[in-house]
Amino acid sequence: MNAAANTLVPRGNLLLDEPMLKHTSWRIGGPADRYYQPADVADLSVFLSQLADAEPLFWLGLGSNLLVRDGGIRGTVIATSGVMNGLELKGDNTVRAEAGVACAKVARFCARAGLKGAEFLAGIPGTMGGALAMNAGAFGGETWNVVAAVQTITRQGQLQRRSADEFDVAYRQVVMPENEGFVAAELTLETGGQPEQLLADIKDLLNKRGSSQPTQLPNAGSVFRNPEGDFAARLIEVCGLKGASEGAACVSDKHANFIINTGGATAFDVENLIERVAQTVLQKESVQLHREVHIVGEVK
Repeated sequence: MNAAANTLVPRGNLLLDEPMLKHTSWRIGGPADRYYQPADVADLSVFLSQLADAEPLFWLGLGSNLLVRDGGIRGTVIATSGVMNGLELKGDNTVRAEAGVACAKVARFCARAGLKGAEFLAGIPGTMGGALAMNAGAFGGETWNVVAAVQTITRQGQLQRRSADEFDVAYRQVVMPENEGFVAAELTLETGGQPEQLLADIKDLLNKRGSSQPTQLPNAGSVFRNPEGDFAARLIEVCGLKGASEGAACVSDKHANFIINTGGATAFDVENLIERVAQTVLQKESVQLHREVHIVGEVK
């Protein structure tokens, strides 16, 4: 434990028994024991340095790609969205983005700087921290393809810089050092882009996303990973599962790999529907679907 940091008082906002339905894109989730929104990275370091070693930690961005069970989360949630939001150009072709910055904001920032290669980030409905944690992708691009290095923070509040090659990265998977969280990413991009054209490309990508996905209804993005050489949505659709429901959770008629909350859905509803979809696809198409959505917390 850092003795100097231990004399400081955390400046962030600590909430007790905070309903996670306020902080997830599905609008679902029981209470977190403690919910901490740090004032900035320095404050996060102080807070972590004073936290008990045995305290369970959960890192939260925009709450997309996440199902929090109805019993909630034991331990402390660290909420980075909207607070750890530094975004700056470093050198000619490198952008540093803190973990709480929305991916779409990063995409537009890079485009305005004439840097190519980050446009796909506009299609990821989350923060850079979440995108780093799962190697999020959209429109054929993947987060770690443009990452040169990251800054992480330990359970003791110590910051360190790690190069991208220190991480084992695969499709929607990242293996990182134990007991560390992402603080920021350094993205290396191509120079020479025309800002107006890049911004227009981003607009086209977002229009494409809006026309093919139920973006106006509470959802958590793609529920299942795409099997190699195929698409989860196609498999779900051919099994006749569009519109299938459990309680107020429903497979979207617009995109079969999305489950929407039609109003008052519980995590129990969603989890049952996910399992039903996976079992049906396995029985009818002999393909085992694997979740892209992370399920956390306790059953009520």
